Amino acid sequence: MLTPGFTGNTLDRADRVRHQPELLEAALTDPAARLLVLDGLDPVLDEQGRLTWTSLAEAQGALLFLGYDQGAPRFVSALPDDMPVPMGRSPAMFALLDRFAAPDAANYAAARSLVFWHGRHRFCANCGSLTDISHAGWGRHCPNCGAEHFPRVEPVVIMLAESGDAALLGRQPSWPPGRYSALAGFLEVGEAIEEAVRRETSEESGIRIGAVRYVASQPWPFPASLMVACIGEALNEDIAIDANELEDARWFTRDEVRQALARDPAAPFLAPPPYAIAHTLLRAWAEEGA
Repeated sequence: MLTPGFTGNTLDRADRVRHQPELLEAALTDPAARLLVLDGLDPVLDEQGRLTWTSLAEAQGALLFLGYDQGAPRFVSALPDDMPVPMGRSPAMFALLDRFAAPDAANYAAARSLVFWHGRHRFCANCGSLTDISHAGWGRHCPNCGAEHFPRVEPVVIMLAESGDAALLGRQPSWPPGRYSALAGFLEVGEAIEEAVRRETSEESGIRIGAVRYVASQPWPFPASLMVACIGEALNEDIAIDANELEDARWFTRDEVRQALARDPAAPFLAPPPYAIAHTLLRAWAEEGA
């Protein structure tokens, strides 16, 4: 069973704490309570690649309850009100992703997405008033109109089109030289996952898709997406790329994909990194024909 990156969260999110103020107060005053150390939105890792935790007294903003880890409360600090929300990913972030211990990566993904959401949703979408943190950090309440706001994820389909023993991969010009990966795109309102797979593949590559099968999913905390990995049956093979989306797209055989996943210098392309669900998707597809 393949395990996508950023999955395997070890925290008990303890939904009951979000609804009972006395439980939240007990968590806040628990001597075992710890605060996740972040540099802006980036994690701070120790020499073993583990997340760093410190005293709640070190918080720079409001405390957001993450859950319990082996019975001990865990929190993260919201960004200070006067701090701009960092956009995108810092250059240092990519190096850190390769050092993460797997469970810590999942816990960080939840914390980062939560902190980012609060930073971007300080005002009510209904009336524009400043909102208050609620539900132990898992919501915001508008004191003016009473609206409740909760964190949301943005679903993204990421897919391979397959034709016989070949899979379609594309590349964007911003990627490292030689890297090819699965096609991807956001689901639109009123659209099923299968419909999004067919639409995005057709728009980006000109390949029409028939049957679609689900493979796996992954939380992607940049800033808060849910990647839904699928494989679709290609109904044609002639590629016609959308130059606004892709620099190139090609068919690669299973043997070529296996070479790339093994980091063989003779491989015809550079595979996506292991923490990306595109890597998981390629490995799942490659092993189907093993």
